[in-house]
Amino acid sequence: MSITPTATRDAAIGEAIRAGRTSLGIELGSTRIKACLIGEIPTDVLAVGSHAWENTFEDRLWTYSLDDVWSGLQAAYADLVADVQTRYGVTPDTFGTIGVSAMMHGYLAFDAAGDLLVPFRTWRNTNTGPAVAVLSDLFEVNIPHRWSIAHVYQAVLDEEPHVPRIDSVTTLAGYVHWRLAGRRVLGVGDASGMFPIDSATHHYDRDLLDRFAGLGTGLDLAALLPEVLVAGTPAGELTADGAALLDPTGTLRPGIALCPPEGDAGTGMVATNAVAPRTGNVSAGTSIFAMVVLEHPLRHAHHELDLVTTPAGDPVAMVHCNNGASELAAWVGMFARFAEASGQPVDMDAVYETLFREALTGDPDAGGLLAYNHLAGEPIAGLAEGRPLFVRTPDSSFTLANAMRAQLYGVFGTLALGMRVLEDEGVALDRMFAHGGMFRTAGVAQRFLAGALGAPVAVGETAAEGGAWGIAVLAAYLSRAEDTDLATYLDSHVFADADIDVAEPRPEDVAGFATYLDRYRAGLAVEAAAVTAL
Repeated sequence: MSITPTATRDAAIGEAIRAGRTSLGIELGSTRIKACLIGEIPTDVLAVGSHAWENTFEDRLWTYSLDDVWSGLQAAYADLVADVQTRYGVTPDTFGTIGVSAMMHGYLAFDAAGDLLVPFRTWRNTNTGPAVAVLSDLFEVNIPHRWSIAHVYQAVLDEEPHVPRIDSVTTLAGYVHWRLAGRRVLGVGDASGMFPIDSATHHYDRDLLDRFAGLGTGLDLAALLPEVLVAGTPAGELTADGAALLDPTGTLRPGIALCPPEGDAGTGMVATNAVAPRTGNVSAGTSIFAMVVLEHPLRHAHHELDLVTTPAGDPVAMVHCNNGASELAAWVGMFARFAEASGQPVDMDAVYETLFREALTGDPDAGGLLAYNHLAGEPIAGLAEGRPLFVRTPDSSFTLANAMRAQLYGVFGTLALGMRVLEDEGVALDRMFAHGGMFRTAGVAQRFLAGALGAPVAVGETAAEGGAWGIAVLAAYLSRAEDTDLATYLDSHVFADADIDVAEPRPEDVAGFATYLDRYRAGLAVEAAAVTAL
C-alpha cells in the first residue's frame, strides 16, 4: 500500500476526490486518532491525517473527555485535508462514504436529553469484578471486565445515582456515529463487546436479555442498547450538524452515506483479511489482542477468551490484553533520550530499528530476563492493577540484546497465556495476520510473535495504517454488499494482489519463548506482590 502516487496520476486523483469517489475512515485509537482516505481501488491510500491524545486516570478510572474526542477528531480530519491539499491541490468537500471506528467496549451512558451521565469509562478499567462474576455465572458465558454490560451492572451494584436516568448506552464509535449521522446504531462486531450476540440472528441474545431482566434492575436493555447492523448495511447519512462537528470550517457538505460504526477489533480483522474461519489477527497498540474466527463453538467458557463476532457477524474467540506496546515504547524513548543527551540525537524510527535488530541477536529465551508490560490491570494474568516490572536473577545474561528481546516478548506474554487456552480447545489456525506500529520494523516482532504462537504470522503493507484503513474499506464495501459477502470482497477486491510477508515459526524461537513463558507465568507472583506492596 502506498500514498505516493506518480505525478501523472495526481490530476486524476484530484478529480476523483472532487467528485467524491472516495471513502474516508476515521479511527479513535488509544493514543492516536487517525483518518485515512482511500480511492476506488481500496488499496490506494490517497491521504492520511492523525492527532495524538492520551487517556487520563481520574477518580481511579481511565477516561477521555468528550471535548477531547471532538477536538481530536477535528484535528485529525484537518490534518488529512491538509495532506490532500499538499498532494493534489484540492480541498475535499464530500466523500463517497464515511466509516467511524474506535476502541471497543467501555461505558458511555446518556440521559433522555442526550447528556453524558458520568465520564466515559474506557475498556481499560477493571473495577467491574463483582458484575463480571454475577453475569458470567448467569449467562454461562465469559463476560470480560471491559464489556459495556459489565459496566452497566456494576453501576447498578454500586447504586450509582445516575442509573435510573439512563436512556441509552453505547461505545465510543457508536457515540461519534450518533453525533455525525443522528442514528443510534452499532456494527455487530462492536455490539458484541457490549452484550453477547446470537450468531444465528446477528442481534443481542434474546435469552440472555431475559436472564438479565430477571435480576430486577429495572433497566430495559433492549431499549438502551444501540441497534445492531452487519457490515454493508446503510447506517445513515452525515447530517448538517455532523458535518460541522467534523469540519468546523464549513467546507464539508452533509448527505454522505455512513457504514455501521465498528470497534478496533473488527477493523483490525478487515485490515488483515482475517474474517474467514481458521484465520486470525493480532493487533498491537496500547492494548494487544488476538482474534480467531471459529469453525465450531468452544466446548467450555474460559475467562481468558471473549466470544465476539466479525463485522459480518461470524463467531470469533478473542484474547484481549489491556497492556500492549506502551511499556516497550517507554524503554525505546529512554534510549532515544540517551542519544539526545549525548549530543547525537537519533530519529525515533531509527531508535526502534536499532533496538529491534539488536533483539534478534539475543538468546532465544531472552537470557533469563523477564519484562512485564502491565501499566493497567490485566484480568487474564489475575492482576487488578498494573506495575511494570523488569526482573532478572543474578545469573541472567543481562545484555542489551536480551533486554530488548525480553521487552518484545513481554508484549506477547499475557496474549500467549490466552492463546494456549485456544490450543487446548483444539482451535486450528492456518495463519495469523499482524498489524500495528511495532510490526513496521520488518522481520523482528513478526518473527517473535510466530515463535510465541507456534503459527505462521503474516504482515502486509497495511500494517501501519491499521484500523483507520480497515474502517475505510468497510465504508467502501457499502456499495458492494448486495453483490458479495465481506470475506469474498476482501479476497477479490482488496487483498487479491496484496504484498504479504509470512514468517514461519522457527524451532529455536518456539522453544525459547516457551521457556520464557514458563518463567513469565511463575513470575506473575512477583507482579501480584508489587501491586500489593507499591
